Amino acid sequence: MPARSGRKVIPLVPQQGSQPLSARRGEIAFRTPPPLSLYVHVPWCVRKCPYCDFNSHALPTSGDGEETPAIPEDDYLAALLADLESALPMIWGRRVDSVFFGGGTPSLLSGEAVDRLLAALRSRLPLLPSAEITLEANPASADADKFAAFRAAGVNRLSIGIQSFDRRHLEALDRAHDDHQARQAIALAGRHFENFNLDLIYGLPGQTVDQALADIDAALSFAPPHLSCYQLTIEPNTAFAARPPPLPADDACADMQDAIEARLAAAGYDHYETSAFARPGQHCQHNLNYWQFGDYLGIGAGAHSKLTLHDRVVRQMRWKRPEQYLASVAAGTPLQEEFRVAAADLPFEFMMNALRLIHGFDAPLFERRTSLPLLGIEDELRQAEDDGLIERCGPRIAPSDRGRRFLNRLLERFLVERG
Repeated sequence: MPARSGRKVIPLVPQQGSQPLSARRGEIAFRTPPPLSLYVHVPWCVRKCPYCDFNSHALPTSGDGEETPAIPEDDYLAALLADLESALPMIWGRRVDSVFFGGGTPSLLSGEAVDRLLAALRSRLPLLPSAEITLEANPASADADKFAAFRAAGVNRLSIGIQSFDRRHLEALDRAHDDHQARQAIALAGRHFENFNLDLIYGLPGQTVDQALADIDAALSFAPPHLSCYQLTIEPNTAFAARPPPLPADDACADMQDAIEARLAAAGYDHYETSAFARPGQHCQHNLNYWQFGDYLGIGAGAHSKLTLHDRVVRQMRWKRPEQYLASVAAGTPLQEEFRVAAADLPFEFMMNALRLIHGFDAPLFERRTSLPLLGIEDELRQAEDDGLIERCGPRIAPSDRGRRFLNRLLERFLVERG
């Protein structure tokens, strides 16, 4: 697709004095940090899905195959709080705008555990009373009393991993729930939460365009405030990577994506991020902070953090395996890795997130988040525009339709070549 013609491009020249002297010396300095979110990782699942490359671990089973109560709630909650307290000096005084319980399957936790944890978080962090607090749930662990307890504890948004409403496709994904449990879980979510998200996957083994749309129509029958629609990809170090299932051809998956986007647009959903669709006013604030290159502190096994200090951006990763994490926190060393993001890498890191947004970003956001002048990547932006990968109108920079289809190709423009 050629670049759209007839649109005036306004050169993005930084205002006088907007470029810090430190940036001219190849250093960075931040006047104010970006918004801050908290991510809490719960690493256990009923069983490991064959396509999943997240840090999740199946519950142990007894000899007869029955699941055992394997989550050490008290120990894990104590570790989470010790982990948080060790990180407080890096975020001291900063407001927390959102909390996200991810996994794994956080809905395996008891309502009492979530209540205790949120109360402890509020006592240690300036958490906004209106903060979006999301908890991921799987239909296999859906329970009316538990959902009610989550809501009473302060969770105000649920994200449910439906993936499909077709029993055959759920079996192909080796999901722990069936289509009836999927519908039951959504009905329970709607009863207890005004705001909830449904995760769906398309491009499933043997799936057709009509079947993908049938999943969308089934989801729409529940009027979800938010939908996330992902194409199934084979990730390294997964069961599917070792034994790949027969997936639809790339052209068929592209047809599914086009059909899904059209169906959701007709239903009034804003396609605001590569895989995210929302009704007006129901965008996921936590994920928006990621995509706008905000900060997040991650606690829990394998959790990642991105934090902005006065003169640098750092990334952290906690120890991944639950038993290793618990032992490391007890020893006062929850971090497996911490490193400073080089100033030269910040443009790519920013674009890797912001160009996932369908409507893009306003140019001043780049300097606020990276402390670097946008003029420093003007050549890359112009080349991407000439190639029809981005569009610019005034201060707005957004991926074009072609850029969204070839996002990796677009992002490569901002990679720093290493000698």
